[in-house]
Amino acid sequence: MKKVLITGANSYIGVSFENYVHERYSSELSIDTVDMIDGSWREKNFSSYDVVYHVAGIAHADVGNVSDEVKTKYYVINTDLAIETAKKAKADGVKQFVFMSTAIVYGDSASYGKRKRITADTEPQPANFYGDSKWQADKGVRELADERFTVTVLRPPMIYGKNSKGNYPTLAKMAKNLPIFPDVQNERSMLYIENLCEFLSQVMIRGKNGIFWPQNAEYTRTSDMVKIIGEVSGHKVRVSKAWNWVVGLASHVPGKISGLANKAFGNMSYDQSMSKYDFNYQIVDLRTSIKRAEE
Repeated sequence: MKKVLITGANSYIGVSFENYVHERYSSELSIDTVDMIDGSWREKNFSSYDVVYHVAGIAHADVGNVSDEVKTKYYVINTDLAIETAKKAKADGVKQFVFMSTAIVYGDSASYGKRKRITADTEPQPANFYGDSKWQADKGVRELADERFTVTVLRPPMIYGKNSKGNYPTLAKMAKNLPIFPDVQNERSMLYIENLCEFLSQVMIRGKNGIFWPQNAEYTRTSDMVKIIGEVSGHKVRVSKAWNWVVGLASHVPGKISGLANKAFGNMSYDQSMSKYDFNYQIVDLRTSIKRAEE
């Protein structure tokens, strides 16, 4: 059995993974968690653990209106803390360090009507300080890898599931209340939380190293997702191209409005070939994942 230490307490991903392992992999993985807030983790001995899974960090914020002080905090927590934790894990003899990077290292979604398909050869180009703080950590932890210290970096797209935060609950709220929704032909990579947890279990059990791009087996259209959420919630939403002009207009309004329109209806996807590995983790399809998220 491998012992896993999650660095970062009470995160959605960390708690979900711990519960997932308890239900499905309790004979192969055991989980402990350490809080990173007060600094006492620096006194903890990591040597009894096979894997350190680093989830501590600050999530995406409204990057358009923040102070320099807030920006500095992102680098302190998302970059410096991650690298410091990886260095401690290596010094204490931990065999594998798993780091949660993000698709945001590749920049923002393509604007409405434009395509953005990321391949394994696409160079990261963060569009803001949040993306850059994760990119600097992504690079920094990988520089520590050697034959005795495996570094596993995940760059997942938007993660969603029951009780998740971020964009998904906003979309779900709209799907349960709006009678009509634009029928935009966009394409997005997403990752359901159980698929992520299965992926994490496999890379830890197998000791995989390198950069990984896990995603659902299917791409997602925003209008399809809204329609499915409505269906499983007992609320009928009619999608119609008649309202697409509103999205097109909003995508050209300078500032926050265009940002929201492009976030909801823009395009950003990973080539599916990047996300196929020698193990299966795409165990829940899109419709089932939404049904479970809305239960």
